[in-house]
Amino acid sequence: MKNTSQLLLVVFIGFFTCITMKGQNLDFGIKAGANFSNLSDAESLDFDSKTGVTAGLFVAARFNMLSVQAELLYSQQGAESSLTDIEFDYVQLPILAKLHFLRILNLQFGPQFGYLANYDDYENSEKLDFSLLAGVGAHLGQFRIDARYNFGLTNPFNNEAVNIDDFQSAKNEYFSLAIGYSFL
Repeated sequence: MKNTSQLLLVVFIGFFTCITMKGQNLDFGIKAGANFSNLSDAESLDFDSKTGVTAGLFVAARFNMLSVQAELLYSQQGAESSLTDIEFDYVQLPILAKLHFLRILNLQFGPQFGYLANYDDYENSEKLDFSLLAGVGAHLGQFRIDARYNFGLTNPFNNEAVNIDDFQSAKNEYFSLAIGYSFL
């Protein structure tokens, strides 16, 4: 919990530092949406997609056709099967590059760092998650719409604690749809 508090403090200091920049180049707001998640590379376990919530804050600085956006998100992920449900809750920090085109549209890509905030079986779970994001978005006045795909790069399970071979190469993956509102 101490690490999460420190991360929040650093992000908010960054937000308030950015507010001192020119208002026309800054984007700051809130967002919320849905995740449709699953575990990749665990096909033999026959998992189905699990729907979860994502919500948080974003701040971006725009430089003509390119902007850099950081977000602080709460994200529910996991997978379902007839035998078990796997649920992960992460605090995530995506750092995105956005290429703007046709005035309102953008392409998004970048890394995402996650910290496991809640899972029933902490001993069998890795606390840190690393992934890559790619997506598209639209700026409609003060509203922001995003559709993204998350490519997990780390196994959410502790390989030494999980004996099932199918979990040895599992990774989080999800498709996310979100809407945001910019205050600036």
